[in-house]
Amino acid sequence: MSRPILAIGDALRHGGREWTVAGIEGALASGARIWLADKNGDGSLAVFALSELLRDPGFGPMAGPRLRVPQVGLLSTVPENQQLRALDLERHVREVETGYPTPGGKGLVKPQYDPAVTTLAQREQAKADELAAQGWPRVSRATVRRWRARYQADGVWGLVVKRRGSTRLERADARVVEALRALLPEEALRSRSRGWKKRMRRETQWWLDARHGEQSVEVPAMSTFNKLLDAVEESLGLQGTVAQRRARAARPAPPFKPTLALRPGEIVMMDSSPLDVLVVLDDGVVGRLELTTAVDVAVRGLWGVLRPAGTKLTDVAVLLAQMMTPVVMRPGWDAALSMAASVVPHERLTAVDERLKDAAARPVIVPETVVVDQGKVFISPATRAACESLGISLQPVPPANGPAKGHVERGFGSIGTEFCQWLPGFTGSRVSERGSRVEQERLWTVSELQALWEEFLVHWHHRPHEGLRHPLMPKKALTPNQMWAALLPVAGYVPVPLSADDFVELLPVRWQPITDAGVRFDYRTYDGPCLNGHRGQGSGVVSEKGRWEVHYNPYDPVRIWVRLPEGFREVAWIHATSVDLPFTHHVWEYICKVVERTGSREEHEAELALALDDFLKRAARKEKLSAAERRVAAKSRASGAVPVLVPAGELNVLDVPAPSFGLAGVYAVPDLDDDTVPDTYDDGDEGEDILGFPDEEMEAGRSAGCHVLGDTEAEEDPWLP
Repeated sequence: MSRPILAIGDALRHGGREWTVAGIEGALASGARIWLADKNGDGSLAVFALSELLRDPGFGPMAGPRLRVPQVGLLSTVPENQQLRALDLERHVREVETGYPTPGGKGLVKPQYDPAVTTLAQREQAKADELAAQGWPRVSRATVRRWRARYQADGVWGLVVKRRGSTRLERADARVVEALRALLPEEALRSRSRGWKKRMRRETQWWLDARHGEQSVEVPAMSTFNKLLDAVEESLGLQGTVAQRRARAARPAPPFKPTLALRPGEIVMMDSSPLDVLVVLDDGVVGRLELTTAVDVAVRGLWGVLRPAGTKLTDVAVLLAQMMTPVVMRPGWDAALSMAASVVPHERLTAVDERLKDAAARPVIVPETVVVDQGKVFISPATRAACESLGISLQPVPPANGPAKGHVERGFGSIGTEFCQWLPGFTGSRVSERGSRVEQERLWTVSELQALWEEFLVHWHHRPHEGLRHPLMPKKALTPNQMWAALLPVAGYVPVPLSADDFVELLPVRWQPITDAGVRFDYRTYDGPCLNGHRGQGSGVVSEKGRWEVHYNPYDPVRIWVRLPEGFREVAWIHATSVDLPFTHHVWEYICKVVERTGSREEHEAELALALDDFLKRAARKEKLSAAERRVAAKSRASGAVPVLVPAGELNVLDVPAPSFGLAGVYAVPDLDDDTVPDTYDDGDEGEDILGFPDEEMEAGRSAGCHVLGDTEAEEDPWLP
């Protein structure tokens, strides 16, 4: 089929007016100019460059069908006889509209199809009579008109006979389908347990009654409704498990783009998850640890904090300190793990930051944006205050949207593959993968697991990562240390030494008034001479109604830090001398639950201090404790409380044990409906412990001769899903 060429006398449409081609200058292939004369004969002339005229959306022929390229791909999906029929119909349609069966046709025009002497209606009727005489069944003028409309809309493909039955969604009442499309995503986002279809049928009827009136719309019969429900679920992609439905309903609208970070610290993702390993907490109590990790998108760096499961503590501040502070080589670590033996330009970095002299080969970055989920531990005031104090942007993702922070989510799978599965007490990622006698293995203690975890974090940065590629070496997977070394010349390195006040800033904060008795919260009173002159006075912070900013350490509740006009000042608990041993916040909360208040606030606080001291001494002497007391003591000791020391000068973070860097942790301020409140304690000696095992089954031997696993490459285990 040849395309027609513009010729003098052709009618065109441009600028809302009708024109006639009056002349053509130059060759059409080399910037021709077109002269147009007004069709009304008023003598108006216009000249256009051919390229300019063709780019104008208002330009087009006055009559005749638009030229369409046959949809070869679509036509190939139907039988050959249907293809030939569609191409034959195209010639008939063109003959009706232009008088010629092919574009640019020449020769005589049949009188019944001559546009100069017949109307379009007459030509349509003539074509219907002609086809009927040739034996075409059921052809009328309306049939020819439908062919023309389909050809104008879809070209040759519109002339193909397409017979298909209507789908179940098309046959159903649109209002019932609308109700199901509204209810199913709502249930998926709430993570509601999947019930029976009978319940969904009743909820659909309630939804219709609320919006269209009682008995205005009836849901179909049960069998029809069940099939319709399956069809709607399939169209929305909400089939599968509850977790799969929630992820599908919460994901943003496509297209999806990969998260791109071009410099270390540009995007850091954080999340928490229970570690799939059982450990011995204390006195034979078996439990699981909670792992809070951070992953840098640019270099795939990994940092993590291990805490006893169930404490619900905010360890964001600890992770921030880990990322910005070098980790010192530990005794017994291989020299190959040191930064001096790595690809990182150690000498040049040491000239800028002396802390890197004896550091292990692990990136040191300053986060710019931290991506977290909607967990209370991440969006708590303590987390926001810690990020704001360091100039970090906190970016929560939409609820139940794991793909928005897929790097850290995938990191938990790698930790399970490279770390957890090699340890005794490995529970698997789900109950169906757990062994029948995992709790009876020779489990590790928290300190042993913590030491191995610290070394694993350094090993991680020596392991090639498939997501790290250099433009000059696209086929080679780089390690996080290699990518960090490659980005250092581009992004640079600026050390950020944290002072004593910086560590206090990272601690959780609450706002309290300073009264004549001092600062009171959680049934504890803090007082000191530094508060004189500020008692009963406002802080000047209008948004907090004049209350004062107080920072506290949940792992060391015997002191707080109050921001006074002259800076932070440490204030001690008035009963600190009555308690000889260190304790943590969940020990204090347990004492508050079991000691009944009988007198005034001051008397009750003194009774709590005496009960706390008695409990700590009994636990230290290994006396017989109840199941609840054993759990509390085990969690307290497993937390590894490290008090925050605030000397007069700078704090040497290299002298502080690695996981805390002078911080024992961060704890969000608990409220009555917060999940940070500890589990209900059982005062009895008998019953089940935190994992549901009877007391006599909770005894487990501690491991002896623990060794470091030195695998550096992922293994393919075909028996794992």
